[in-house]
Amino acid sequence: MKKPPVLRITKQFRFEAAHALWNYDGLCRNIHGHSYVLYVTIIGNPVSDPHHTKLGMVMDFSELKKIVQEQIIDRFDHALLVNADTPHADMAKDARMFGKVVALPYQPTCEHMVIDFAECLQQVLPSHIGLHSLRLHETATAYAEWYAGDNK
Repeated sequence: MKKPPVLRITKQFRFEAAHALWNYDGLCRNIHGHSYVLYVTIIGNPVSDPHHTKLGMVMDFSELKKIVQEQIIDRFDHALLVNADTPHADMAKDARMFGKVVALPYQPTCEHMVIDFAECLQQVLPSHIGLHSLRLHETATAYAEWYAGDNK
């Protein structure tokens, strides 16, 4: 019997967010914003049942979009991201100054964010779909990557 093919599919997402890095020794200690670009790559077998409405798909892109939108984009888009364990979190509590603040249990670096996103998505993806990798661009030339194979 022929082994079913394993494929990876990727969807790109965009969101805007600001952050400040507490106790950082460079310019990023100041509040500033980024136009983030997130690439989500999942892995699985395409549906082979000729009567299935998703024939040939690993996962319907619209389903992946819904999951990422609900779990990441809705939460982070146009938010100020701060480390909850620093004075930034206290300052950001003033809703008159900062309307949407996300107090995170980590320093809001691109690296920590991509780890957080991976953990979140792994919990909600359908059981037959694997999260293969994430790439989060903070700028056009700087990004962090997470690979499932590196984190087993």
